[in-house]
Amino acid sequence: MLRCRIALSTAVAALLGAAMLAPAAQAAPSTDVTDAVTRKLLGEAGRLGGPALDAAEASDTRVTVTRRAGRSWAFGTAVVVAPHRADAYPAGWLFVARAGSHGWQVAFDGEAAFADLAAAAPTTVVPTREKEVLATPTPAYAGGDYRTGMRLPYGVGQSWYLTGGPHGWGGSESPWSAVDLSGGDQRVLAARGGTAYTMCQGWIRVIHDRGYATDYYHLWNNVNVNGAAVGEGAYLGDTGTDVTCGGAASGRHVHFALRQNNAYVPVHGHNLGKWVLMPGGATYQGYALHGSAQVNVGGALYNHGALGLTQGVVDANGGGSVNKRSGPGTGYAVAGSVADGATVSIACSANGTTHSGRWGTTALWNRLTDGTWVSDAFLWTGVGGAVNGYC
Repeated sequence: MLRCRIALSTAVAALLGAAMLAPAAQAAPSTDVTDAVTRKLLGEAGRLGGPALDAAEASDTRVTVTRRAGRSWAFGTAVVVAPHRADAYPAGWLFVARAGSHGWQVAFDGEAAFADLAAAAPTTVVPTREKEVLATPTPAYAGGDYRTGMRLPYGVGQSWYLTGGPHGWGGSESPWSAVDLSGGDQRVLAARGGTAYTMCQGWIRVIHDRGYATDYYHLWNNVNVNGAAVGEGAYLGDTGTDVTCGGAASGRHVHFALRQNNAYVPVHGHNLGKWVLMPGGATYQGYALHGSAQVNVGGALYNHGALGLTQGVVDANGGGSVNKRSGPGTGYAVAGSVADGATVSIACSANGTTHSGRWGTTALWNRLTDGTWVSDAFLWTGVGGAVNGYC
């Protein structure tokens, strides 16, 4: 089984994560924005009272200024490069900086000040299209809605291997936000449309709608993008073993991770295309479900394409098909059947008779676009309630 373990020391990761919760402060006076961003990247952790970074890790940073407006504004990426060892990961953020009378004010994505600075920045630094992404409040994490609108990050119709089940961005830590995928034509594609940034060589981040973002690491021949609009299926790079940002990789693959609201979130329970990822008893284990079909680590996942936000995947919970009814309940006539694993489109929902399936017990029924009804107990939609309103 391929494993990528890409992480910075636990203490450093914790400190930098805590720093994201603190309000952005003006940096010490500096004529160099790169120096100001680096000071914030490493200095805030010490200011919060945690243990000091060791000298090697403290000096290994990559700050890239990609846009400037004279000496007043700057935008770019800030990365702490991990040591080249297992269980180490790079940490990276976008930043916006504005010069003031007391030096540079720097904010990283995930801080409240970031959205404010992104909104205030001139369009030469943060273009209008990116302001719509970076300066707009995003929904609360998950909130019971696990629909991503994404597909698997490779060509539709291809089958790639799930070489590593749910695990942390850095390997063993929580949340288990990532999976490892390899095979096929090795071309890694955007799981959904969005705005793409090259964090550093081998590492692409795409910011999507609804607060989601995806990270792709270990890429070879990756694109160099700075806020480029990319569509679903856009080429990002090839699978590889690149560890320019640090960490380690065994065998050619893509380390694919899910983020929401500027933080890594559990990938399990969410869907990638028409597969739902499930955790195992330990990192790198687990499996994926498509209806009742289960693929364990080491097996191949066929890319069915994206699941629409008002669609569901039929899960007969071990059966071959599910009956459709003429109304929302078993008291209505059978109006055909739909196969396990089939994709259905939902017009609206209503309450009816209660049933139990893999995902729980519910009285909710979904009216399909062909006019028939199926119990929500036998569909994966990613939401515990109606996905397209009530009838």
